[in-house]
Amino acid sequence: MRNLFFRSASPSPSNSPTRSTIPPSSPRRSFSDSLMEENIEVAQTLITKWDSSDDSSYTKLISLFRDDRREAKLYLKCVKDLQLAMHHFVNSQETSAQKLITAQTLMQAAMKRLEKEFYQILSDNRENLDAETVSSSRSSESRASTPRTSTRSSVSDLESESEDESTVLEGEHVSHIPMEDLMSIADCMISAGYGKECVKINKIIRKSNMDEALYHLGVEKMTLSQVQKMDWNVLETKIKNWLNAVKVAIKTLFYGERLLCDHIFSASDSIRESCFTEISKEAATTLFSFPELVAKCKKSSEKMFRTLDLYQAISDLWPEIESIFSFESTSAVRSLGVNSLIKLGEAVRTMLEDFEAAIQKDHSKTAVPAGGVHPLTRYVMNYITFLTDYTEILADIFADYPLTLQTPLPEAYFGCYDVDESPISVRIAWLVLVLLCKLDGKAELYKDVALSYLFLANNLQYVVAKIRNSTNLKYLLGDYWVGKHESKVKQYAGNYERMGWSKVYSSLPENPTADISSDQAKKYFKQFNAAFEEVYKKQSTWVVTDSKLRDDLKVTVAKKLVPAYREFYQMHRVGLRKECGVDSLVRYAPENLDNYLSDLLYGDSGAGSVSSSFSTSSSSSRGR
Repeated sequence: MRNLFFRSASPSPSNSPTRSTIPPSSPRRSFSDSLMEENIEVAQTLITKWDSSDDSSYTKLISLFRDDRREAKLYLKCVKDLQLAMHHFVNSQETSAQKLITAQTLMQAAMKRLEKEFYQILSDNRENLDAETVSSSRSSESRASTPRTSTRSSVSDLESESEDESTVLEGEHVSHIPMEDLMSIADCMISAGYGKECVKINKIIRKSNMDEALYHLGVEKMTLSQVQKMDWNVLETKIKNWLNAVKVAIKTLFYGERLLCDHIFSASDSIRESCFTEISKEAATTLFSFPELVAKCKKSSEKMFRTLDLYQAISDLWPEIESIFSFESTSAVRSLGVNSLIKLGEAVRTMLEDFEAAIQKDHSKTAVPAGGVHPLTRYVMNYITFLTDYTEILADIFADYPLTLQTPLPEAYFGCYDVDESPISVRIAWLVLVLLCKLDGKAELYKDVALSYLFLANNLQYVVAKIRNSTNLKYLLGDYWVGKHESKVKQYAGNYERMGWSKVYSSLPENPTADISSDQAKKYFKQFNAAFEEVYKKQSTWVVTDSKLRDDLKVTVAKKLVPAYREFYQMHRVGLRKECGVDSLVRYAPENLDNYLSDLLYGDSGAGSVSSSFSTSSSSSRGR
């Protein structure tokens, strides 16, 4: 006999009055004794009717809670009353053993029937009790960390429910009825000392549901060896799938299961904990083992962003994870989540160090054609731009790992202190500095000094534009950084213009309107033609990728070159008009210089050669 039945009950009155007609030898029966005997008789009638062991009974084929809900309520009340009778007679001094044996036999039959009903409700309502349905219907009523206050908190509340059940059921959620029935049965069985049997049934059904749901989400148990052998494309696909699965698993699957366990087994904290743990622990372990396996794989820069995605997913879901798996028996799940964050954080730090080292170790000796943007510049800046999308996550990962530098960063990085010199700001600024230092070395590969400055202007302009156009990057480095490096771009552009066009400028006399001889004028025209054609031919293949920078460079050259040439041209063109061969000597009209300049700095896809354009210029000048 279950120990739970032997709870203390109010003792029978010891001095109850007796009738004078009752012989002294007759045993004294109290009112309580009579009431308890009646409870046993009523329970015997109903329990026997629904006895599952009776093969010939029609009740073996139907469900009490599905087919006769009013009698189901009465059945639970009878079991409760039977339990009260058993407690009463156990504590009674004058009780025959036969009464207790009868009551115990009835209780066992009732528990067997309730086991069957519990199993039947769980089996028939797999769809109605799926995690998504439960979580959506209960989210406004409870949180996973707090046992829900049921609308039917105990078996005794059944007595107060309305006789007209249709009014109670009207408007209820599809999962509400089976959940209430399961809770009523669980309360009854736990109170009678049959909680283990109830939990066993629940585990068999619900764990199967949990494993199936996780399988459909694409989550599978994997080993480190399996993950390490995967091609990155395959592993990345699995990571994407996991990122989608973990949101559904935490917010719906495990949350819904926790709600269900808390509701059904609200009568016992220990039972609801053990039930949820046995159902979910294995599935949760499978789910949270994957990120740690990814973190242990071989590190490479291409894996950085998916690793950050994994870290962010767990970090974002951590409040829910802590709440759902708050039991001591599920602490291993929480530990697994923490370990995953630790390992993923270590992987991110290692990959960022490797990324910096890769920049510094880039030893390519081939100059970029036309002085354009170096592939390293594009790769590093795009990489850094994507990194800043994870600023908060990176701040968490590097919170206890500040960057240690032998010398502080130059003033140009945080000179006016318009930004918070956070660990992430310093790290991003350092990576950009490493890139710019590497580009300084790449510029030395050009034999033409003007082209090397154009290369530096192109690449720094690309870096500045990336930072200016990225909200996150600009926030981290600040307006001062941007302004300082924009000035550096102008400095590089000025050096290009001075070194690239000085020969053309010097081909004209210092004073274009000075009175000089015809021979001297011819000499200057020849010098200008040779210098301009040389520069034009060379720079027609050079490129400036930024349209504004390209236009600014052309305007700067035109402002210096065209006015000086126009003055010289107008001063000496008329005097040379009568001489033979003047058309070949004075090749360019001032108006045509702007056209030639506009063709420059587009690279090989730009304008044609100076010789192909010469005929137009020559014909124009002849008409003047």
